[in-house]
Amino acid sequence: MKTTAKPTAGPPRSMLLLESRAAIDVVRMTVPLLRAALRPLDARNGSRIIAVPGFGADDRYTKPLRQYLKGQGFEAEGWGMGKNLAGLDLQHTLDDLSDNWRMTRREGYRGEAAVPYLCDLFAARVQQRHRELGVPITLVGWSLGGYLAREVARDLPGIVNRVITLGSPVVGGPKYTATGKLFARRGLDLDWIEEEIAKREERPIQQPITAIYSKSDGIVAWQAAVDRYSDNVNHVEVNAAHLGLIFNPTVWRQVVAAIAQDAE
Repeated sequence: MKTTAKPTAGPPRSMLLLESRAAIDVVRMTVPLLRAALRPLDARNGSRIIAVPGFGADDRYTKPLRQYLKGQGFEAEGWGMGKNLAGLDLQHTLDDLSDNWRMTRREGYRGEAAVPYLCDLFAARVQQRHRELGVPITLVGWSLGGYLAREVARDLPGIVNRVITLGSPVVGGPKYTATGKLFARRGLDLDWIEEEIAKREERPIQQPITAIYSKSDGIVAWQAAVDRYSDNVNHVEVNAAHLGLIFNPTVWRQVVAAIAQDAE
């Protein structure tokens, strides 16, 4: 899988039509949710799971997955930071970044470090929950949420014990996504962002990673969702719309299978 070619562009515009399949996933998820609600709770030892929403989403979008995980005996919660707007709603400068980020400075900064700044804030949140709970944290992130999960895990190897990404742009950030043009219109230098993301891989993620992706993803180029860097990564291909990955029962079962490895 690590030989997968680097993406050259976002998904073809025609692929957006396939995103309508997400409505089917929303309907399909009701059955496993009902079964989970009726199943007696069989608590499993292990970590606390934090589900991270994608761009433009909040904890409401991850609630069905969290309910399903609870029905499987796992403790799960939302990220608790409102709507994920990629940090573009947060006032900051390059000087506000933690020492974990060493971005090359360029003139005309327009928010290219917004996601790194959001990563720092989320890392602080994860550290807080770890202190309160006293258990390792497993991060499950959808789309941009998966990128946040990866980078927080990279910075907190003693706190985060596993990462699961759902259609997350591991390569290039927004550059190889359908939202890339939105960021470019805001004046962000997508090439700069891509370079900084690649630089982070000089410090590998130590924890196990499960990268779930779909070749029919209409939002993120599937090649960008493949982790070509980490040694301890398991790739799982599913047939799902990007917008449906967080609601897809098949994806849920893969998430449970990954988490269960730490609870055995």
